[in-house]
Amino acid sequence: MQDTAPRGKPRWWTELLLIVVVYSAYTGGRLFVRGDEATAVAHGLAILRVEKLLRLNAEHPLNRLFTEHAWLGIPADFAYASLHYLVTPAILVWLFRRRTARYRAARTWLMLSTVLGLVGFTLMPTCPPRLLDAGHGFVDTMAQYSAYGWWGDAASAPRGLGSMTNQYAAMPSLHVGWSLWCGVMLWRHGRTPLMKFLGAAYPLLTTFVVMGTANHYFLDAVAGAAVMSLGLALTRPFVRLADRVRDRFAPVAGAVESSVSGGVVSAGCETSAGERIPGQRTRTDTSAGASAHTAAEHGAETGDGTAAAAR
Repeated sequence: MQDTAPRGKPRWWTELLLIVVVYSAYTGGRLFVRGDEATAVAHGLAILRVEKLLRLNAEHPLNRLFTEHAWLGIPADFAYASLHYLVTPAILVWLFRRRTARYRAARTWLMLSTVLGLVGFTLMPTCPPRLLDAGHGFVDTMAQYSAYGWWGDAASAPRGLGSMTNQYAAMPSLHVGWSLWCGVMLWRHGRTPLMKFLGAAYPLLTTFVVMGTANHYFLDAVAGAAVMSLGLALTRPFVRLADRVRDRFAPVAGAVESSVSGGVVSAGCETSAGERIPGQRTRTDTSAGASAHTAAEHGAETGDGTAAAAR
């Protein structure tokens, strides 16, 4: 990703407001855009058939591993329920404070991709593996180990709040998409081998977690990466468009600000040729008056000198 040159340091309160608005739209969109269950199940089964045809069905062995070994399943559930909402904001704050020149492009990439993900949820509601009929061989690890965490039987939603989330928003996987964004940021802007290692490991770990907990198919993860790639491709054109819009309205805003602050007394108004505000003296009048006053003083001085000489 080529970085876009910054235009001054962003203000933290405007950035916070922007992030809250976009995330609220994303969350609200997931809540209100709900496909019917039959359609979502049909989409999930279609994905599963394609994966089996292409021999990409890694969800079943991973899911059995997580359900048979609690020492793997419980940490995976905690990772699924928390890291998505903790790591991404933490890296945004880190970029804002320590990598300011890179922040704007990175934030724009993340937000565009999130909006694209919402479009995917709208067009293709998809039932995750854990909600398919038990005959398909998947176990909901979040429900199996719910006694160890704050979630219930509605994925990562806290107990009693399952109705406040759209459980058919599996395609694309923004858990994978956001983790890929985090990984790129850590790899690209981290300055230690540890940060680069975490940048490579975090999206891989997330991909295994979402499949092993039966929350996503492998192709959901692929779609999440594709959405992030498209968001990346749109970032530079979007930033340039935003700059052009801001440049177009900046002179107007600057003129208004200048007039309000007293920089332009007339607030941009001009008088016609030859017209003068009552009581206004032109520069010519002032110059002529000054010249006459100077001549008078000179004459007085000359007259005084002549009189003195005559005496």
